[in-house]
Amino acid sequence: MSFRRVVWIVLDSVGIGEMPDASDYGDAGSDTLGNLARVRPMKLPNLCVLGLGNIKPLNGLPAMNVAAGAYGRCALASPGKDTTTGHWEMAGIHLEKPFPTYPHGFPSETIDAFEERIGRKTLGNVVASGTEIIAQLGDEHERTGSPIVYTSADSVFQIAAHEEVIPIPELYRICEIARELLPEVGRVIARPFIGASGHYTRTANRHDYAVPPPKGMLLDKLAERNVKVHAIGKISDVFLGRGVSQSDKTKSNADGMAKTLAAMDATKEGMIFVNLVDFDQNFGHRNDVEGYAQALEEVDEWIPSLLAKSEDDLVIFNADHGCDPTTPSTDHSREYVPLLVFGGKSGVSLGTRSTLSDIGQTVAEIFGTRIDKGESFLNALRQ
Repeated sequence: MSFRRVVWIVLDSVGIGEMPDASDYGDAGSDTLGNLARVRPMKLPNLCVLGLGNIKPLNGLPAMNVAAGAYGRCALASPGKDTTTGHWEMAGIHLEKPFPTYPHGFPSETIDAFEERIGRKTLGNVVASGTEIIAQLGDEHERTGSPIVYTSADSVFQIAAHEEVIPIPELYRICEIARELLPEVGRVIARPFIGASGHYTRTANRHDYAVPPPKGMLLDKLAERNVKVHAIGKISDVFLGRGVSQSDKTKSNADGMAKTLAAMDATKEGMIFVNLVDFDQNFGHRNDVEGYAQALEEVDEWIPSLLAKSEDDLVIFNADHGCDPTTPSTDHSREYVPLLVFGGKSGVSLGTRSTLSDIGQTVAEIFGTRIDKGESFLNALRQ
């Protein structure tokens, strides 16, 4: 059995239960899918057909006698629970230590150096939700022209600015300056917004400036084999465009799903690598149980359209970490992530994988190469 194309979809933050070290991260009891299913019954028939309910018992989400796909779960081998850590591990990069976080804001000397370089004062420098901080500081930002700096429980330096106050090219320029000043931070993120007082909304012109991934990761290896990679969502930003042949930004999960289908129509080989971010960005970090559940149901309804276009494809669903909206925390959570694979042998249990790199190694094997970490499960799909 061979595959001409891989369609790899990351359901950003859709975890499936606490890892053994979750308490070290303050995440004991976190279970994004399990707790959601318990407090808000969901209809996910297509994910269940693929084997979601076979991974572990989930309220109202039945296991199949013979699932249509292969199923399992992945642990994170690297310390941490953020986007960069999870995506890098998928590509075969394991961290020895987590990226630094800034629960009390960034040091004054960092902010002073940043302000001197950009020629503007800043506002904020606190841990905050992106929507909340523009509501709180948007008026002052418009009055002063000072960009809003904030962080989260992740290793991020986020810069919010109104597009009519600091135009997009200038916002990107000052983000590049922040990237130079903060080489150890996981991501610098441009967070533009529009609107007027009391009605500010973020735009789709977000741009992530990630730490450069070490050489030799999956997308580098695929490029060496001339394998085309079409990145959808924030994938290209996370990997700084390395190994990416074509990239589409997305406004929402719905936009990402539509662009995935369009990409499948446009190319019949290589890899389509997708991140659907709404689970994390719009619902997990805001403890929006209903929004999170509805987003899962919307993806579930889309799956038949996806699989109808999959002929010689291997389709992979997984996540990068958890973000349980049912817990008091609005942070990511240290969880196992689900693994669903369609296109190989049906009804195969892939068990608990020790690392997300097992997925990357499987993809590497399909295209005739290898990465440094992970154990391929391709043979299990062929038996």
